[in-house]
Amino acid sequence: MWHRGPFGPWSFKERMFEKGDLKYVILGLLAEKPRHGYEIIRDLEEKLGGFYSPSPGAVYPTLQMLEDMSYVSSRQQDSKRVYEISEEGRAFLVEHKETLDDIQKRMHSRLGPWFDEAEVREFADEMKLFAHDMKDFTKMFAKSQGGVWRDPVKRERIREVLKRTREEIEQILRSA
Repeated sequence: MWHRGPFGPWSFKERMFEKGDLKYVILGLLAEKPRHGYEIIRDLEEKLGGFYSPSPGAVYPTLQMLEDMSYVSSRQQDSKRVYEISEEGRAFLVEHKETLDDIQKRMHSRLGPWFDEAEVREFADEMKLFAHDMKDFTKMFAKSQGGVWRDPVKRERIREVLKRTREEIEQILRSA
């Protein structure tokens, strides 16, 4: 069912959670502390090292369903709606602890035995920083009014670093 994709143990077209799993995962997060919707999305993405980020189109309807079932309550705080697990929600989680444990085991098995939440989070943070820096470098390059572009030595050094980095990453991925 799951196979290695180019950037992880599954292809991007596959779902991280089975149908109905997200409600347990969200309740598990809310059992830790109250959160607003975007915070739930961000915390799930962080827990999974950036390999998965639930869409707002999945999270907000699930939160509404959980509120309709009286498993969570919400309140307006500043400009955000903050969700908090209710006693009914806690009882539901206790009753379905095995289900949540199974979901967490499945998530970790899909990510692979190498999955270490802190290590993957550091890796994802480094990738984000690199992408952000590349965006900044591109802006600096453009704003230099051709200064770097006009200097063939600097231009060639940057090109070589980018090419070498890309090739090394490709080699690492091929050997995996």
